[in-house]
Amino acid sequence: MKQSEPEFWVLEYITITKDPRTGLVVAIGGTEKAANLLQRTGGFLSAPGPRGDYHRLPHGLPVEQQRLKATTASHALLAAGHSVHLDPALNALTNPDSEHDAALRYLAQLAQRASAAQTSSAVAEVLTEIAAPVNGLLPLTREVIVRAWIAASDLQRAAPGKEPEPLARLRDTANSMSQAAHMILHARNHAARAPQPAAPTPPPSTAQPSATRRR
Repeated sequence: MKQSEPEFWVLEYITITKDPRTGLVVAIGGTEKAANLLQRTGGFLSAPGPRGDYHRLPHGLPVEQQRLKATTASHALLAAGHSVHLDPALNALTNPDSEHDAALRYLAQLAQRASAAQTSSAVAEVLTEIAAPVNGLLPLTREVIVRAWIAASDLQRAAPGKEPEPLARLRDTANSMSQAAHMILHARNHAARAPQPAAPTPPPSTAQPSATRRR
């Protein structure tokens, strides 16, 4: 007896991933029941597509919010018996898939801190992260440039002072980065010493004196 192949309802499979072109987190496939779970548990929105409706998260969500909502929706779908593929980069229960992504998030957080700074000391803290002599972003990046210049010079057997122009410019760039770090630290010290805005004083009380005090 010939055994027949099982039937798979491929369209009922749900894939939650990030579209590389738009950066949106999208959910493709699934039934109306799955669509309801996506909307209720993950905050996904229905959108028309060339091959039917699909679901996506709202524009402008921070990366961590995208991961949290996608993970929450996928677990709700799995608990309801749906077949789900969640992009590992969107799984909030695992570590980020690369140190590169972590570095990008760190830089984005610094930019947000700088934009949200309400005091000069808050600005100084951000500048310290950038230009601190040992662990600052700029000195660490300069160290990478210097090591790359040394490696390239050794590979091309270029004597100091006789490097090809691109390598000489790379060396000059490293020196410029050192000077830039010094200038940023100077600005950081200026911001740290700047007077902070005074805390608002409460308005004077308008309460009437008690009868005993009036007497």
